[in-house]
Amino acid sequence: MPIETLAGEPFNIRFDGPADAPVLMLSNSLGTNLSMWDPQIPEWSKRFRVLRYDSRGHGLSVATDTSFGIDRLGRDALAILDHFGIEKAHWCGVSKGGMVGQWLATNARERMGRLVLANTAAHMGPPSLWDDRIAMARGQGMDALVQGVLARWFSPRFREAEPATVARVGTMLTTTPAIGYATCCAAIRDMDQREAIRSVTNPVLVVIGTVDPATPPAAGHLIAQAIPGARTVELDAAHLSNLEQPEAFTKAVQDFLSE
Repeated sequence: MPIETLAGEPFNIRFDGPADAPVLMLSNSLGTNLSMWDPQIPEWSKRFRVLRYDSRGHGLSVATDTSFGIDRLGRDALAILDHFGIEKAHWCGVSKGGMVGQWLATNARERMGRLVLANTAAHMGPPSLWDDRIAMARGQGMDALVQGVLARWFSPRFREAEPATVARVGTMLTTTPAIGYATCCAAIRDMDQREAIRSVTNPVLVVIGTVDPATPPAAGHLIAQAIPGARTVELDAAHLSNLEQPEAFTKAVQDFLSE
């Protein structure tokens, strides 16, 4: 699909699945792009009109050296829905995408159906960690970050067994604009949704990677405990569980959304 322009800013957006099916909106993790969802598309597009996009600062979407918060990323998602005349959508986001989902469930719950918040957190400290990553991205470029990020995102056994997948994600990282990565890091650094998510009323599934060092199981359980009625599913994976356990992730999400 061609680049769509929203309020003068380009966003890379793609649809898969029947035009008359319920909409499922997917939001990528920090440092990736919409192709991170490729393993899920064949199955999900049978039942849903899957809408995926490159988040601000990522892929082929707008990347400017302007500070913003998680709310800006949430408003981007709403602007995309408005652009296509979509009144309501289910949501699935990994990591940063899950943080955006929390904001949407808190601030635009009437636009959301069911939400899947995967490998994510409501707050991620300390600020110094993010400041260091911002400085590295701006000063040395994305290549300097790749090996450390991949070590957190995938378990050692997966990195050994599936080097092609790891390399593909590495390419996503190196092609992410450094300013886009840095500005999104700042948004995550400044985010604290721990109290706000207590007001969420939409059905929520929290996906937890049992060996995830980036957003550990405790972070996922905190979200689930804060949101009334939220459920959890644990997968034997590190941070990008949709890639490390694609079949289990695909089924868990589809079962939840199809209820």
